[in-house]
Amino acid sequence: MHVEIITPESKIYAGEATAVQLPGLDGLFQVLNNHAPVISALKSGIVKVDLPKPFDWNDETNKHIREDKTNKNSILIDVKGGVAEMVNNKLIVLAE
Repeated sequence: MHVEIITPESKIYAGEATAVQLPGLDGLFQVLNNHAPVISALKSGIVKVDLPKPFDWNDETNKHIREDKTNKNSILIDVKGGVAEMVNNKLIVLAE
């Protein structure tokens, strides 16, 4: 699936993912490839993006992205809230 994580200041991440874990208002939830359409509000927490291959840290200088020490194919992004929409195998996260 294609994932875009956007803040009012910049686009934090855009690329492919196999799964994304999000901090929903009622708790963590995960969307996978070809997930049913969903819209959800997000609370403060961590968005975990599972990538199809290891993240190339040389090409990315974004200070918002952290390495997941337990999985080289995952990245972590702190958010203060926002909204996530999954439709047609594209996840857009509008984050604070």
